Amino acid sequence: MLRLLKGLLKTLLAGLLLLVLGVVAINLWVLHQTQSRIEHDVLLCRSQPVGLVFGTAQWLRAGGPNPYYRARMETAAELLRLNRVQHLLLSGDNRTRYYNEPVSMWRSLRHRNVEDTHMTLDYAGFSTFDSVVRAKEVFGAKRLMLISQAWHLPRALFIADALGLEATGCAVPDEGIAGEWQLRLREWLARAATFGDLYLWGREPYFLGPLEPIQLSP
Repeated sequence: MLRLLKGLLKTLLAGLLLLVLGVVAINLWVLHQTQSRIEHDVLLCRSQPVGLVFGTAQWLRAGGPNPYYRARMETAAELLRLNRVQHLLLSGDNRTRYYNEPVSMWRSLRHRNVEDTHMTLDYAGFSTFDSVVRAKEVFGAKRLMLISQAWHLPRALFIADALGLEATGCAVPDEGIAGEWQLRLREWLARAATFGDLYLWGREPYFLGPLEPIQLSP
């Protein structure tokens, strides 16, 4: 019995080790494939017709403004002013009437003097995967600038690559928050899960809907 338990334990440990190695290998591959297309200086971000802004909560659960959100809004507005993008696609979660990321982003950008004609709201960007897929399949984007924190962009670019999109990443300033290491760890796991979404179990977006091509302003 003891020998059987030892054998089972060794098998479990070997499986866990393989899993960890697999996650690390996928992450290194994703980073290798995408890092060269992530720019950390807004002034140097390569021009694209559409900037995809990923939604996040405007306020922290512990209270106070979310620096991740503020950085994305300020960078998106600046990219438009600098003519690095012609249009902003605001993609976020709108699962309930009390939580609406796209409308929050729209209000924040209006406060920063961004006109409605330069913004399209995507109310079904429930995840990074959904946001990127919908940018192509619903809003007709072929070239994108992905706007988010530097640690989030590799996964988004990896998805865009798999969809055949021409995409670059513009990293927003990252002030960091308490417990950010947990988000970065979760991102490592999310990259591995995304590999499965794309190449193993064929994930589909939660909701697509009809084609609504973005109309770029002259």
